[in-house]
Amino acid sequence: MPLSEHEQRLLAQMEQQLLAEDPKFASAMNGRKSLMRRRLAVGVLGVLAGLVLLVVAVWQQMIPLGVLAFLVMLGGAIYAFSAPNAKNAKNAKSGHGHLGVVDGHGVRAPRQAPQAAKKSGTFMQRMEERWDRRRDDRWR
Repeated sequence: MPLSEHEQRLLAQMEQQLLAEDPKFASAMNGRKSLMRRRLAVGVLGVLAGLVLLVVAVWQQMIPLGVLAFLVMLGGAIYAFSAPNAKNAKNAKSGHGHLGVVDGHGVRAPRQAPQAAKKSGTFMQRMEERWDRRRDDRWR
């Protein structure tokens, strides 16, 4: 179910506030999906290669090759489902766009430099204040 225009605007505002509040976290999250997909694909290939080696080892009755095949499968599974380290995450996001504003058509516009806004409280406190203002405006 697609988001309404109002929900998209709210999401874009929250994203901009996150960028202004904690740009390091926002940049760390950028590009993480593609990195995880890549890790999963490489891990699955490792498991499949280990499975082929295991079948060959059983067919040839070679115990050391079977142990190696099991280790390859285990390594592929661990690699696929483990979190990437900071070095890999940094390489994955280098040069690949920034979080931006989503317009009504789901297209991300480039991020603008954060303006020197008057900050009163933490991100969550400001969100709660906005929520309260919206709720109060609705009941008036």
